[in-house]
Amino acid sequence: MNLNPKFPLYLPGVKNNDNDNVSIIGANLREDVTNLGYFVSCNGSIEIKIQNDYPTKEYSSFSDILKKFIQDNQLENVKRLGMAVPGPVLDGKSSPSRLGWNLDVEEFKRDFGFENVYMLNDLEASAYGMSLLQDSDLEPIYTSGHLEKGNVAILAPGNGLGEAGYFFDGKYLRPFATEGGHSEFSPRTNVEVEFYQFLNNIYGIVSWENVLSKTGLFNIYRFLRDVKRHPEPEGLGERLSNGNFVQELYKAAVEDDVLICKIALDTFIEFLARETNNLTLKLKATGGLLISGDIPQIIKDYIDKERFYEKFKISDKMENMLRNIPIYLIKSDHTGLNGAALYAAYPQE
Repeated sequence: MNLNPKFPLYLPGVKNNDNDNVSIIGANLREDVTNLGYFVSCNGSIEIKIQNDYPTKEYSSFSDILKKFIQDNQLENVKRLGMAVPGPVLDGKSSPSRLGWNLDVEEFKRDFGFENVYMLNDLEASAYGMSLLQDSDLEPIYTSGHLEKGNVAILAPGNGLGEAGYFFDGKYLRPFATEGGHSEFSPRTNVEVEFYQFLNNIYGIVSWENVLSKTGLFNIYRFLRDVKRHPEPEGLGERLSNGNFVQELYKAAVEDDVLICKIALDTFIEFLARETNNLTLKLKATGGLLISGDIPQIIKDYIDKERFYEKFKISDKMENMLRNIPIYLIKSDHTGLNGAALYAAYPQE
């Protein structure tokens, strides 16, 4: 894997010869499936040798998954571990609510003998991994207008809602994490006020993650079904409950032309346009907007790009800035894994 010049990433560790030919385990910890890979650093980049996926809920700790990965692949004397976790990382520790695990880099160093362990928020890790994407991994939603250098916004709806960015320092892009997905959702129309009240009765504080995530899409669907009384075809409820909810809802909308599913997707995409607008404004992301995550990848063929752009650029005073920002959908689903390994290969210390 080679670094894409479109992403001039700040990686000072590349200049340190001690970081060449180093063995690394990268890990992307997720609520459903945890991905691990064995990498070797080389020529300022990384090369993946092995990759395995493990069903997260079948293990009582990440240590158990890590032990199995090492045993399965007969790995010895691995020097570094890079971890991407779905939550904030403070002083080398994290307790992601969706995992129910307490993670501490010092414990992994002690128990597994790594010389160094690095833990990043999953979307910050993904930002590092995006620097390894090929142009074919970037699907343009909007690219016309005057392209400027500047900060970049990253938003990823999946099991949760990840938000991150790149700070442009005049020469390099520097990834950083946020917890913006937990900022409060606000309605705009009368129907959205009803939706907000529906969610408020469930959650109390209503965050954007309650709207733009797998649970969020389900919240939209059940609001349409239970409050707005859109009919649910016979057998659809069971189909949605027993399968992958997002995939089954998408199939029902596209293949079966089920109206409630189409309205649910349309509503989700409109909210996605609005929150990408919010994040782009807050970061002054004149360098671009990158949309990642499981849900956009599943529904990408349903997204009306022109309509999305029109909804995205609505603003009280900032439409001139927003209309010039390029928007791309990320088609790769391994940016978190690759980014955790890349950071561990060339750390900023």
